[in-house]
Amino acid sequence: MAPSGHNFRKSSIARPLNTLLRRISSSRTPAIQTRVRRSIPQLVNRIPNRSQPRERKTIDRSPKRSTRHGLAGAFRVLPTESQSEFDALLATLRDEHQPATFTETTLVEAMAQHHWLRQRSLHLESSCYDPATGQITDQKQLALYLRYQTTHERGFHKALNDLLKLRAAKRKTEIGFESQQRAEREKERHEMKKERHKWDIALAEAKIDGQQLHDLNRDIKDSERLRLFTKSMNAIAANPVAKR
Repeated sequence: MAPSGHNFRKSSIARPLNTLLRRISSSRTPAIQTRVRRSIPQLVNRIPNRSQPRERKTIDRSPKRSTRHGLAGAFRVLPTESQSEFDALLATLRDEHQPATFTETTLVEAMAQHHWLRQRSLHLESSCYDPATGQITDQKQLALYLRYQTTHERGFHKALNDLLKLRAAKRKTEIGFESQQRAEREKERHEMKKERHKWDIALAEAKIDGQQLHDLNRDIKDSERLRLFTKSMNAIAANPVAKR
């Protein structure tokens, strides 16, 4: 029979304990029975406590960033490389593209980094060949370096395309703003021309009115002179003695 205080059918090691119990009951040697019974507490102590959450060891399956070739992860210039050459490469790209904003500067720096890492992978690729025979000595590393070459080449062109798209959008905005300003200036000139034409018409009408007024004044004076002459002639005709 099973020892009291233990429910072996419900434990995770019920089968091994039941086997031991059968061996105890079938054995006729008291020494064997005693030895088997002494081993039972050791097996019981191995039963995990299901009331407590079992600690699980998590396995980090994320790709390990190689610190040997530095082709992945944070960018850095390796001790075997020249920092001055990278700085010269970055200065050349800055002179060529003339970044004017923080985003443009970031894209130019990304271009320099991707180009540098691609050149590094090309240099490391040569280590996968036998210098004497030219045969491939490490197929796995060669495939890895080729993938990094493609990755950084695409990264370079992506940064370049993003820079060109950014500048094209900026230029389009500037052209739209310039077109708007040009349209506003054209509208302002049109309004000024329209206003000037209005004043020209008013001035012409004023000139006509002045000429008409001058003519009217002249006609009035002529009429007054004619009236006086007619009056004088009528007076002479009415008085013949004065005429003699």
